[in-house]
Amino acid sequence: MSSILTNNGAIVALQTLKNINSSLTKTQNEISTGKSVATAKDNAAVWSISKVMEAEVSGFKTISSNLSMASSAVATAQNGAEQISALMTQMRDAVIAAQNLGAGDTSSRDKVQADIDQLVGQIGTIVSSAQINGMNLLDGSTASFGFLASLDRSAGGTVTAGTIDVTGHDLSQGAYVAQAAFTGSTGASTAADTAAFTMDAATGTGTLVVDAGATYAAGDKLQVTIGGKTASYTFSAADVASTTPADLAAVGLKGAIEALGIADLTVDYDSGTAGTLVLTNGGASDLGVSAQYKNAGAGGLGLLSTITVDTPANASTALANIETMMQDVIAAASDFGSSGKRIDTQIGFLSKLTDTLTMGIGALVDANMEEASARLQALQTQQQLGIQSLSIANQAPSSILALFR
Repeated sequence: MSSILTNNGAIVALQTLKNINSSLTKTQNEISTGKSVATAKDNAAVWSISKVMEAEVSGFKTISSNLSMASSAVATAQNGAEQISALMTQMRDAVIAAQNLGAGDTSSRDKVQADIDQLVGQIGTIVSSAQINGMNLLDGSTASFGFLASLDRSAGGTVTAGTIDVTGHDLSQGAYVAQAAFTGSTGASTAADTAAFTMDAATGTGTLVVDAGATYAAGDKLQVTIGGKTASYTFSAADVASTTPADLAAVGLKGAIEALGIADLTVDYDSGTAGTLVLTNGGASDLGVSAQYKNAGAGGLGLLSTITVDTPANASTALANIETMMQDVIAAASDFGSSGKRIDTQIGFLSKLTDTLTMGIGALVDANMEEASARLQALQTQQQLGIQSLSIANQAPSSILALFR
């Protein structure tokens, strides 16, 4: 049946052409944007996942940039500590040279002292200038700092920040104030703020006495070096407020010395005598022991202000102090080196992780350009055929006129 009111062929051709044009528009959008999923309307689930991944990539790039600054700060501190170690080695050599001078050779001692003072000043300059963007890990102003290193997303969508904690070291030269902290110890100095002695192999003993008559403040530190290993104890506010701060410090030092793990070293605490520790060397080698008091405001290298070589005795004390401080500086450089390596490793990992996420996003939303090109040509051909089909269908009602001629 033919009808001049309803052209079924034209309707079918028109619907087909609309579908072809819709697919053609979508394909052209893929080619122009390079994405098969450009908006949430294209595929809501895939679009949502890709946006979360894009946010991760952006966050990791920012973290990586910030970690580069952290790496610079730690590297600066490491280089500073290493340079200070080299300067202290020069200072140590100068003190050793002073020990070989005669007691009356004041002129030579003065020259050595002048060299030492210059080295002390240079160390202070390095400490104060070893900063990046206001962060100084050498002057004691930064006890520790947590650098943001990752954003860890759980299965539930919760994001937790991961940090790399870097510990600062106090290598400053605050004012040192002598304190009679080791009076009664074996080999105690005249001022009793230091003690030094050697324990013979197998049977050697020595006594460390934390002076109960001294007045301590919170932050004061007692440092003991045995066989090249250093233990320390810092007075807390509670210690100072107690009636037996010397006993508390002695017990704390005992634990710290035992934690050094020195073979065949025995540490006995004499509870009957205030603040007294008895050390016994049962090993096969002699053990050198040195102890040093540091007041709270002295800074890690505060003892540099006490380095004098005007007499053989002072030169000997100076050598012991330098040895102790060098251990602190070497430990600082080592810590910064470890932290710097960890930060650099994390930067490398974030770079690879960012690349992997970027490729994952591309796999989700990027258009297959070869497929899109082939589909475009096919749809353009279908469009032309659809237009031709619609044209033929539109001509069909005109044939009815022949019936009325």
